[in-house]
This record gives sequence, structure tokens and C-alpha cells, in this order.
Amino acid sequence: MNKKTGVPLYLQIRNQIIHHLNTRNIRPGQKMPTERELAQQLKTSRNTISSAYKLLEQQGILVSHQGRGTFVASEDKSEKEQRIRANILNMIDSGLDGALDAGLSTSEFMDLVRERVKQKEELLSKVKTLFVECNIEQARVFANELGEICNFNVKPLVLSELHHRDERVEELLAEAKYIFSTFNHVNEVKELTSGYNKEVYGVAVKPCLEGIVKIARYPRGTKFGLISLSQEFYFKFERNLKSTGLENLEISFTTSQVDDEIRQVIDSSDVIIVSPGRCEEITNKVRGEKEVIIFNTTLDLGSVKAVMAKLSVYKH
Repeated sequence: MNKKTGVPLYLQIRNQIIHHLNTRNIRPGQKMPTERELAQQLKTSRNTISSAYKLLEQQGILVSHQGRGTFVASEDKSEKEQRIRANILNMIDSGLDGALDAGLSTSEFMDLVRERVKQKEELLSKVKTLFVECNIEQARVFANELGEICNFNVKPLVLSELHHRDERVEELLAEAKYIFSTFNHVNEVKELTSGYNKEVYGVAVKPCLEGIVKIARYPRGTKFGLISLSQEFYFKFERNLKSTGLENLEISFTTSQVDDEIRQVIDSSDVIIVSPGRCEEITNKVRGEKEVIIFNTTLDLGSVKAVMAKLSVYKH
């Protein structure tokens, strides 16, 4: 784990688990280490592991069974996925038959495949991309997720930075091959970058349904405390609540980094809500005295894959 990247540790752990799933180092149905065991292995807090596991459960990747532990969800391929797999296997068979007809051995064919995959991964890793969002926390989270999905070199950018471009932002825009944003901001991003002749793509995000459900379960009069890195995150959080009919909640909000001011919000609230960038810090301060709800939206995988199919770099 790298504490200097700005990506919360629990998201780094989540991404590593997904990577191991994709590379088959972790397999469907496999039992995961307990939160305590993994925390000891990675030399981090149990709360951090708990946050990573909860997010993976929310995404349907892990399943928790009372008294038995946490497991990787069993594979449940749709008919479409099975068709795609069958088509790819047919292409592999054709390639292998052609290689054998040309006098190559199966091991030589595998060497060619590995070399080609490596070349493709190196090509994709050099594709510089930006993800623009209205607040730095989600910009970082979405940029990190997009990089994991596409293998691109993705940098986060805040929408306000496009309005007031400095030399660093100008350089990032000049180097970027693609620009991504959520659908809420894609038109504004297109307008602000219209002079750069860049392809701008909008992707969907999945709302934090788990967080919304947890908040909705509390009775009227419950005092909530929201702690985030940016005020923009609070505005987005508020819009999410209104879209689900949750309004007029009693919420204390702070972006402060001062311990006394943070403690004041924690002590005066019944329930604490945190953004991804403050999750580990605030969870450690609360120490289990109150429920901490992580309000975290994630990229919609189907939406991202649909965009990937349109990108020229994936067609060559």
C-alpha cells in the first residue's frame, strides 16, 4: 500500500483484491482471511480492512456468512458473458490451429500470446487520461477505478481547476488522450475543454445505496455528522439524499482537519457519515462508539465497458 497516492487505504486494498481475482490468484468461492488476519498481514487497522470488505460486499464481489466467514462470491455468468467467452475461445482455437499449421509448437504459440498481451498492456499504460469530477475525493476514487479497469494512466482533476487553469492543468490537458467525467458534468467538461480537441466521455456511477438505506433507517430527530475533505462532496451528498426523498435531516458538516473541531462534530452527532478520503481517519477517532457510514459512490462497470468498446486504442 502507498499512503502518498491520496487514494484511501481501504480502496487500495479493495483494488488489490479485485486484481488478484482478475489474475486468478483468488478464486470464486474461496474463503478470505478474517479482518484481523488481513490487518496483521498488511500492518493496517482492522477498520480499514472492514471498510474494504464492506465495499466489496456492496459490489457483490464478496459474501459474508454469519459464523462461517467471508467468501469470494461464486461465479454467475450471464448468457451474454458465456457467448463472449465462447467467441473468444473460438478465436484462440483458430489462432492455435494456424500456428500449428505453420509449424509452431503450442509453447511457441503461448510465448507469442504472452508477448502480445505484454505489448498491449504497455501500450495501454502509456495512454494518459483525465477523470474530472466536482470534488477531489471522488475524482481520486474514480480515476483510480478507471485505471484499474482500463489499465490507463489516469489522473484526477477537479472541475474548478478547468475553470481556473494553471500551468499544471494546461500540461495535463495537452498530454491527455481521453477525458472522462460523470454524466452530471460531461457537457460542462466538453465546453471547458473544447479548445483542446480531446475526446470527452461520460460514464455512469452507482449511488451509495447501502449508505442511503442505513441513513433512512434512523428515526426522525437523529443527529448526523458529515465529515469530508471538500464542501463539494457535501453538496453531492445532499443531492443524493434529495433524489431518494431524504430531506430535512439534521446534519452537522465539517471539512476541518483540526482535532477539536472534528471531535465537536463527532460528540454532537448520533451517527457519523464520512467521505472516502476521511474514512480511516474518522473511523479511528470514533473507535466504535457510534456507527460510521461510508458514503461512497463507484463507477458503473457496464457503463465504463461500453465506453471502452468505442475507444480507438482498444480496436487496434
